Amino acid sequence: MGDYLDILMFLAACSFLLSGYPVAFTLAGTGLLFAAIGTAMGVFDMAFLGALPERVYGIMSNQLLIAVPLFVFMGVMLERSRVAEELLDNMGRLFGNLRGGLGISVTVVGALLAASTGIVGATVVTMGLLSLPTMLRRGYSPALACGSIAAAGTLGQIIPPSIVLVLLGDVLSSAYQQAQLAQGNWSPDTMSTGDLFAGALLPGLGLVGLYMLYQAIVALVRPDSSPAIAPEPSQEGRPDFGALAHALAAPLVLIIAVLGSILGGVATPTEAASVGAVGALLLAGLRLEAARPAPIYAGGAALVGLLVLTTGMDLRLGRAAIPPGDRIGIIIAFGLCALLFWGVLVSAWRAWRAGVLGAVVRSTSQITAMVFVILIGAAVFSLVFRGLGGDVAVDHFLSSLPGGRLAAVALVMAVMFVLGFFLDFIEITFVVVPIVAPILLQMDIDPVWLGVMMAINLQTSFLTPPFGFALFYLRGVAPPSVRTGDIYRGVIPFVIIQIIALALLAAAPQIATWLPGVLFG
Repeated sequence: MGDYLDILMFLAACSFLLSGYPVAFTLAGTGLLFAAIGTAMGVFDMAFLGALPERVYGIMSNQLLIAVPLFVFMGVMLERSRVAEELLDNMGRLFGNLRGGLGISVTVVGALLAASTGIVGATVVTMGLLSLPTMLRRGYSPALACGSIAAAGTLGQIIPPSIVLVLLGDVLSSAYQQAQLAQGNWSPDTMSTGDLFAGALLPGLGLVGLYMLYQAIVALVRPDSSPAIAPEPSQEGRPDFGALAHALAAPLVLIIAVLGSILGGVATPTEAASVGAVGALLLAGLRLEAARPAPIYAGGAALVGLLVLTTGMDLRLGRAAIPPGDRIGIIIAFGLCALLFWGVLVSAWRAWRAGVLGAVVRSTSQITAMVFVILIGAAVFSLVFRGLGGDVAVDHFLSSLPGGRLAAVALVMAVMFVLGFFLDFIEITFVVVPIVAPILLQMDIDPVWLGVMMAINLQTSFLTPPFGFALFYLRGVAPPSVRTGDIYRGVIPFVIIQIIALALLAAAPQIATWLPGVLFG
């Protein structure tokens, strides 16, 4: 029986998780239970658990993981600052007079929110509350409306900056180094989260294009399912482009500042996350009191100015000799920091008075604590699993599959897809990926391509009936007139689109690897 303890351990963890026990305690508890069983049977050495304090310290001191609370703060703040509501309203006016226009609007707004927040549950719930009643009232098919909202809401899994990509990037970076060391490469190459962000950008935008193409085809083939909207008399038949520009400007500037600073090599993902958090706070301050925008505009301009200065000048103070040009830049940077502090202070005060700041900080703390506690529980689980020889068993199994690395990747994707019905992406990222990724990467598989494939796969499992998480989120906010069967029927075409996208990415890895190669070499 001792030879099968690793398999029993994995099955026991899945069983406990499906029973509803808290994830972190399930992972840690299962690990400790099987460590005790393995010790009693003489097949486990407790010395493996001696590495746990070092693992926990490594988690707590990981600079990349600091990006998690910052991106979460950014997403929750934007969710509560009515950005989605304003975007949906104005996009609906722009595209609504076209057949299928509301569905296209939902997809575009979903992509923008994905690039702004990266939080799937918040996006699905927000868009379900705001756009689903409107789409049903305008005569849209309930199935098409539900499918469009659920699919657009899950774009936060793949379009950077995504919490999924941050966590996957950290795990895959470690796995890539392990794989190279196992192959005898003592000067291993590195893969950063910025590489993964760049690799996911084109596939994510491609998915947006496929969703919009499907909306257009449905509007052409079945016009009754997605009718055009007659303009309201107050709109005089024309969209308000000024209001649209106002709704789009701030989120787009924020997206460009965060993603542009990462892809341009100006900032690390953690530094870019701090830019996003500050920008989201400024945007919330502007939305809460639009009549007094001066401090917010000054703070936003200062933030952009600091990014530009950082790009062109060396602003470090601890140098022995600072050239005159850099000195001027440092003086300007101090002035811009003062303006930014003023804008942030005003925004924080407005958010506090409106009762938004406290709720955002509380939600950010809860989500961040959950992620890090799961990380610690997963560290216990993985140590015991390796001590029982589970990694060797998985390595042997995947390496001996007929069909080589393609069969191994296909099997891992299938397992992750099925697990995605029952487990959250955090559990899969911290439990499954550290076990299989080093083995797959030893087969000369590109880590960026593998990471993007995993992210899209997890996104697909979020949508797939009957257990997709996005479906439960939408069911919770959908009106009683929408049946669960409508939601299931609506998402099936989008699941097929996701599978087609996965197949295209598998056949042409350059879709994911070209942009990181261009940007980072």
